[in-house]
Amino acid sequence: MARKAGPILVIDFETANLSPTSACALGLVVIEKDSIIHRELFMIRTPTPQFMFTHIHGITWNDVKDAPTFDTIWKEKIEPWFSKASLLVAHNIGFDERVLRATGRHYGIEIPRIKTECTVKLSRYKLAIKPANLANVSQELGITLNHHEALSDAMASAYIYLHVKTGTKPWLQPSLFD
Repeated sequence: MARKAGPILVIDFETANLSPTSACALGLVVIEKDSIIHRELFMIRTPTPQFMFTHIHGITWNDVKDAPTFDTIWKEKIEPWFSKASLLVAHNIGFDERVLRATGRHYGIEIPRIKTECTVKLSRYKLAIKPANLANVSQELGITLNHHEALSDAMASAYIYLHVKTGTKPWLQPSLFD
């Protein structure tokens, strides 16, 4: 059964190590009626204290050891949005969806299937920006980016999605969050 139109969720995960269950941060942006209505950063306690990507995102075990685990964040903060969502968007959706589903399975959560969209593909094929990595696309479009900070990456992805969908440059407009 197809979902009725609902919010669009834009996500970006940062992981501690090579395991797709090592989500240590999640940026979540919610779009309704072509506007960003909610954004939130979640620090996530990882299943183990093994961090190998601190040099990329700056997150350490000490930053997340007292944070809630993914199952708590899912139940309290993400699932209420996800249950209504019509689309899941990310820059390289394959990575973020794999982390979402693997982490969900780790905690015994069945993540519902949802239609997806990849802003890497949108950047490459609709905007003709190459390379289509988030840093380059953001620079080409003039989007401020603190790369590998999960909420900044999710916001940039949301801006790219909205730009492709509407032709506007929402990053140049006043924000609810300013």
